[in-house]
Amino acid sequence: MSAGIHLREAEPDDYDDVVAFTSETWADRETSDYLPDVYHDWIAGDPDRKRTLVADAGDDIAGLCQVVFLSEHEAWAQGMRVNPAYRGEGIGVRLNDALFAWAREQGATVCRNMVFSWNVAGLGISRAAGYDPRTEFRWAHPTPETADPDDHEVVSDPDAAWSFWQRSTARRDLADLTLAMDESWAVSELTRETLHRATEETRAFAVKRPDEGTRAMAYRTRDFEYGDGDEAERVAEYGVGAWADLDAARALFGAIGADAADLGADRTRVLIPETVTAVSDVAALRIGVSEEPDFVLEADLT
Repeated sequence: MSAGIHLREAEPDDYDDVVAFTSETWADRETSDYLPDVYHDWIAGDPDRKRTLVADAGDDIAGLCQVVFLSEHEAWAQGMRVNPAYRGEGIGVRLNDALFAWAREQGATVCRNMVFSWNVAGLGISRAAGYDPRTEFRWAHPTPETADPDDHEVVSDPDAAWSFWQRSTARRDLADLTLAMDESWAVSELTRETLHRATEETRAFAVKRPDEGTRAMAYRTRDFEYGDGDEAERVAEYGVGAWADLDAARALFGAIGADAADLGADRTRVLIPETVTAVSDVAALRIGVSEEPDFVLEADLT
């Protein structure tokens, strides 16, 4: 990295420079960078829980990245951006190295990030910075609507949900990772405590069939407004969907759709494994599914 560029904490006054090189991050795709909309809230918060660094080039910001703690030992890196005018100078690696060191000092043993599968540049920077492939997932989008009853029972039983998760193929395929409760677009290791928390604060699902036990599980992470004005939508988000067979999947997504309808949600998203079985099950049920997977990578900080 050029000698004239140094790393420091991000500041509110950096906003205009950050917006200048992130507003067109994915101009060739039907998506936009979230940083210009959330920057001030994004950098605020507990400095013991997260740190945001920028690469200061004097009259310009050459790059930025943030690390936030999801648990006592899990750090999550996000918002890695390099100003196109400074690419090829190792800025992404330098930012990651500094944030890895900080996270390690705070007790992290692992740091993960998420990259869209089509984002070849982001994948390249991640591998160069020391991340290794971990898992991949897609989003299922069941319609918010009341489900027809069948021979399954849907209950709020976090321990039954946990036991099913422990023996599910989804757990293996997702490497134990599901959506975090406190950080959007982040995954962490699912724990029994997370499911108990969801039962108290949002919703946890255990889908049971008479004489066969628990056959599926899920939990809701949050519901939120997306967009502005008349185009705003309420989205219900679910940390994972795991099921034993197609009938159990039908019951699970029916329960999720009914839950979302009760919330007044316009649409849903449910994290599912990126496997032939999981994606084709969702397709067989005529449930919408994202066109491309998202990749999760991981760096060992020990």
